[in-house]
Amino acid sequence: MRRVEANDAGSMMVLGSKYYHGQLGLNQDRGIALELWKQAAALGSSQAHYQLGCTYDAEGDSKKEKFHCEAAAMAGHEVARHNLGYMEYKSGNMERAVKHWMISASAGHCSAINSLQIEFEKGCVSRELINSTLTAYNDSCVEMRSNARDAYIRTITK
Repeated sequence: MRRVEANDAGSMMVLGSKYYHGQLGLNQDRGIALELWKQAAALGSSQAHYQLGCTYDAEGDSKKEKFHCEAAAMAGHEVARHNLGYMEYKSGNMERAVKHWMISASAGHCSAINSLQIEFEKGCVSRELINSTLTAYNDSCVEMRSNARDAYIRTITK
């Protein structure tokens, strides 16, 4: 609570999630959760923007969903960028969808590379584009690797 009072966006994000789900002995309160996430988003939290986008998606408010997904994506949130690609895909704007997926995949998001692969198989994405994006994806994955991460993955996949 002290971190929230000190305007720590990460703490606001976490506390909002706890209120949203009614965890840690807190009563479930969607209103408080949204207010905390909005405050965290105003402080620049890409995760808060993403969470707001997901919440508005569940409510069917596509205008607010897109606004928050765009804000999260511009702040580097790969999943939000992938979701923007899907929104563009659903609205029939394949060129913009592919651009969003390329950016997301280049940052290491596997669902984006999968989306591009599907469109490649349909003939909507060129071999050159898929190859360059796959190279960027692989480079990003290599950068994220560490011995500690690999050891953790081995423990959870046994």
